[in-house]
Amino acid sequence: MSTAEETAGGELQPWAEVTPDAARRLLVAAVEAFAERGYHATTTRDIAGRAGMSPAALYIHYKTKEELLHRISRIGHEKALDILRTAGAREGSPAERLADAVSSFVRWHAGGRTTARVVQYELDSLGADARAEIIGLRRQVDAEVRAIIEDGVAAGDFDVPDVPGTTLAVLSLCIDVARWFNVNGPRTPEMVGDLYADLVLRMVGAPRP
Repeated sequence: MSTAEETAGGELQPWAEVTPDAARRLLVAAVEAFAERGYHATTTRDIAGRAGMSPAALYIHYKTKEELLHRISRIGHEKALDILRTAGAREGSPAERLADAVSSFVRWHAGGRTTARVVQYELDSLGADARAEIIGLRRQVDAEVRAIIEDGVAAGDFDVPDVPGTTLAVLSLCIDVARWFNVNGPRTPEMVGDLYADLVLRMVGAPRP
């Protein structure tokens, strides 16, 4: 399965927001190359070759290799943030909202594992300004999950003595799915999402149905 066809919760992730088509093809090629070889070992020639274009064509759309990584990281983090905001804003108990947030976040990391690996694990390859922007988005991601857990604690539904630490543990659990998930393995993204949602509810001491 190509990066352009990877799924997140059954939905295609074609990078449709990236235009024109040549820029999108280069971005998809960069995701695949960065995930396979790492950012520093990938050259602009590698990326252009995967996209079926000349190295010179890349610079029409992206000034540098880092600009590509920055755009991939920004779009990926914005999608992840949107997933968590949607779950946090839904109606329901804190346990229902947390389960929805975790299952959706896990499905995104499993279904789009190639993209997610680049988004989550190449932060240090960005320059200072770009890295600061992505760190800001990560803080917003953290805040969305932390708010749900705080709501559960306030309602007496969760037994969590350390909300920041638990938030970090929940996010780490979800993000790591991108590292090990295998599309040919016995579990689908939906199955892993359901499993992790149940594990997290146990972690926070939510009442069992």
